[in-house]
Amino acid sequence: MLAAMRRTLPTLILLSCLLPGALPGGAIPPALAQAAPQAEPVRIINRTGQPATALHAVRSGRADWGGNLLNRGPLPNNAGFPMRPNAEAGCRFDVRLVLADGRESIARNQDICATPRVELYSASAAMPAPAATPNVAQARPNAQARRVSTGTGFVVAPDRVLTNQHVVDGCDRILARTADGRWLAAVPPAQVDRALDLSILNIPGNPGPALEFRAGPAVRRGESVVAYGFPLTGLLSADPKLTRGEINALAGLRNDPNNYQISAEVQPGNSGGPLLDMQGHVVGVVVAKLDSRRVQNVDNVNFAVKGEAAQAFLRRAGLPFRTAQSSGTDRSAADVGDIAHRSTVLLRCER
Repeated sequence: MLAAMRRTLPTLILLSCLLPGALPGGAIPPALAQAAPQAEPVRIINRTGQPATALHAVRSGRADWGGNLLNRGPLPNNAGFPMRPNAEAGCRFDVRLVLADGRESIARNQDICATPRVELYSASAAMPAPAATPNVAQARPNAQARRVSTGTGFVVAPDRVLTNQHVVDGCDRILARTADGRWLAAVPPAQVDRALDLSILNIPGNPGPALEFRAGPAVRRGESVVAYGFPLTGLLSADPKLTRGEINALAGLRNDPNNYQISAEVQPGNSGGPLLDMQGHVVGVVVAKLDSRRVQNVDNVNFAVKGEAAQAFLRRAGLPFRTAQSSGTDRSAADVGDIAHRSTVLLRCER
């Protein structure tokens, strides 16, 4: 169905991202260039309601959390910790508190140049250590590849990643960059559903914990959702991006019953990323957007494959997956992003 869509609807943009960036030679527009930050003092404030036993602050996108900065003991609730980062480290930082009960509070992509005060509030369950995978070696991107494009995928079962079929179509080699910075190679063959534009990749090496699909209640128009993925890789920063929006319609382009229309803004590179409700459960798979350059007076019209359609594909493939009811209290967008982060991977297609 989507293959026909490509032929008859030139205004639909499939959201894989061709590298390098949009400008010749991968140049960054001057408006996006960032001046070297000044080494101003930054305060990290603990608002979690309990002492923190560890504090980590690293440049956004770093694979590990580095050392514990609390060299003088725990950080009490409502107390602050002064930090003076190296001026060459940039402005964007990820900050984590490990709390006395084992939970953690994380604030990602904080612009400490614009706001030199980071307050951490909510705490989530501590993430379990990944299972050991001693026989899986890390892969290396091929710098000599003739053509490279990127997209997004997310873990749905042990060593299984769901993405769009168009993200991996025609690839000679597919690599996944995990949340902890490892590069893992996909093992062919992939399982595909071209009509839905979905593909399941086998990526040994524990790419992350499986996300849960929403089991109920039924998704309604106007519900808030979060899209998570890697848009415009090579132009924007290397870390994943979060956008928030709503379910606009319960059908897609030309009444496609397998898609939602969403207002969460997505760009090339978001293809295959999870669309989550405000409890962190998957309700869709980001797939496409309308090209506003070719459709007059239309902007920010985006689509996602429905979670129910994706679950049906996984069942047909014989792959068990996790589900959960969305019946509790909504989380913040930042907390939903933390859930998605450890399970979402950058996909690199080499040809």
